[in-house]
Amino acid sequence: KFVMPEERRMEMSNFLDIMEHPDQHSGVFYIQKQNSNFTDEFREIIGDVESDIPWGTEAFGSLPDAVNFWMGDTRAVTSMHKDPYENLYCVVRGSKTFMLIPPTDAAFVPYETYQAAKFIERDGEFQIEEDVDTGEVPWIAVNPLNPDLSLYPEFGKARGVEVTVREGEILYLPSLWFHHVRQSHGCIAVDFWYDMQFDIKYNYYNFLQNVNSVNRKMTKI
Repeated sequence: KFVMPEERRMEMSNFLDIMEHPDQHSGVFYIQKQNSNFTDEFREIIGDVESDIPWGTEAFGSLPDAVNFWMGDTRAVTSMHKDPYENLYCVVRGSKTFMLIPPTDAAFVPYETYQAAKFIERDGEFQIEEDVDTGEVPWIAVNPLNPDLSLYPEFGKARGVEVTVREGEILYLPSLWFHHVRQSHGCIAVDFWYDMQFDIKYNYYNFLQNVNSVNRKMTKI
């Protein structure tokens, strides 16, 4: 199943208490809403951060589409995926570790289709409930840290690189790069999403995705 997290709204003071005493709370808590939540929901501290990264704005030719705030439990791991944004990822406290695979290796990154579901807490216990309205979701089928190469041998050809970004550092995460993310406990980060250019790079990526799809169909025949 492709399981989405349960979403909650709470006071920041309550969230910080959970970060200080994670063993006293069930669940894995993570501020991760990707809708420019920093500008919409953290107005009290917005003055502490620049509205953009000037050299990034100059390089990409526009202001960022979104500025996102991230903070969470060390158990909060982001599964491998890609985004249609040029991302400048700034770590404010702690560290983030990225496993990166370039889009040129897209033919080696397997996808499967999974039934959509979500976590629901009932009586202090988390359960998985199918999301029949969403239906099925295509998603990357491997954990890059422990891939099952007997099931997906082509993934062994992917050239991954691991990068740890520490406090005060910025990672430029190019659009369409596959990335899997881990973090230290209580890590704080702010990232700036700049819209990608849908140019020849995007067409080339789609070509590789189509080649991957054809190869997998031929393998199953």
